[in-house]
Amino acid sequence: MSVDAALKRYGRMRDAHLEDLRRLVRIPSVSAAGFDPAQVRRSAEAVAGLLRERGLENVEMLMIGDSHPYVYGDWLHAPGKPTVLLYAHHDVQPPGREAVWKTPPFEPTLGQDGRLYARGAADDKAGVVAHTATIASWLESVGALPVNVKVIIEGEEEIGSSHLFDFITRYKDKLQADVMVLTDAGNWDTGVPALTTLLRGIVMVEVELRGLESPLHSGMWGGPIPDPAMALSRMLATLVDAGGRIAVPGLLDDVLPLSEADRAEFERLPTTPEDFRRQSRMLPGVRLLGEWITPWQPIWREPSLCVNAIQAASRAQAANIIVDVAWARVGVRIVPDQRPERVQQALVEHLRKQVPWGLHAEIKSDHTGQWWRTEATGPVFDKARAALRRGYGKEPLLIGCGGSIPFVDPFARALGGVPALLVGIEDPYTNAHSENESLHLGDFDKAVASQIHLLALLAE
Repeated sequence: MSVDAALKRYGRMRDAHLEDLRRLVRIPSVSAAGFDPAQVRRSAEAVAGLLRERGLENVEMLMIGDSHPYVYGDWLHAPGKPTVLLYAHHDVQPPGREAVWKTPPFEPTLGQDGRLYARGAADDKAGVVAHTATIASWLESVGALPVNVKVIIEGEEEIGSSHLFDFITRYKDKLQADVMVLTDAGNWDTGVPALTTLLRGIVMVEVELRGLESPLHSGMWGGPIPDPAMALSRMLATLVDAGGRIAVPGLLDDVLPLSEADRAEFERLPTTPEDFRRQSRMLPGVRLLGEWITPWQPIWREPSLCVNAIQAASRAQAANIIVDVAWARVGVRIVPDQRPERVQQALVEHLRKQVPWGLHAEIKSDHTGQWWRTEATGPVFDKARAALRRGYGKEPLLIGCGGSIPFVDPFARALGGVPALLVGIEDPYTNAHSENESLHLGDFDKAVASQIHLLALLAE
């Protein structure tokens, strides 16, 4: 059977595919401002080379203006069969606090726990290699894929896909497909697969307060001069109430309430607050916020607000000063039926009203991304469940995700509402976006096996 041949080929070539992953991870392709864009281009070139090496054709880098490069490739020799669009992204988050990493962030290191540690090892260069490993396993074993395949690897997902609208406008016809498969989601637990059916959207705002031309000695000048750091703290404290619930007027107005079916789905989830605390690695004594059926309810179906970064002076060179400027980035994850532009407006207006003491404030709207939701019904989703069951040996769960993938909603709509299958490479211990990010290699093997099965099932 051809599926068996493809699975055996992956088993024989596993080490080579993991080396592909290590090669990509060593490139520090941080797409955020302030990092070298040449490294993101270098990453795109490496991805393009990998797509060619693993059997894809018509490989090219696609750009919109000054965007970080996307990479495209295809294999279109299965007449009469569906076309599957495989998505992943090759850009990564900044490494964060390098002193907290147990190993160098861009030197992939295999731990004794069977996990590969590095920035991008899971999010989402493992997704790139899952696609190439699947394609190579078919082509190198039986000489063909069971379906037509297009691959798009994005280069700016971690900065909100800022050129996505223009990208879709220009390349919509090139990327037409019958099904989308995105390997940028998570599993329920290590070894327990999941299909993600809901993503929160995102709204970002930056606020900067300035009161002085330069810092001043806090002893010589402290008292009559407003402290921008203290002022910023007062402003940020107004964003939530004493229980941690968002307190920005109007921000919660459009949140879609849970239906009875939603409540029943949450009640069926095999989890407890203790499981959640263990998976999130909360410290003893720290309280969970809010009231819910399960801790996953607010993560999937309620907006959240976090101060993603705050800066007033250098911790390493802290001095007895009144700082001249304080800055913070505030992120809101939004849910059905909130509108990003309305949430952003409410947040900006609220922050402007909270500026104390006549300080000069610059409040800047950053990127936004829409939430996405799908009903996991129909033959494509049935085949996806079957593929995950065969790859992992366990029944997959339908879950939401508190994170955002800006690509999904606009692209699914641009392609006429085609089914979008969000499958997992990550597990709850991956630490994506944080220090010591890692990939469980056993789950990577199962993810590739599932995708090998999926292509065969979609051809039926």
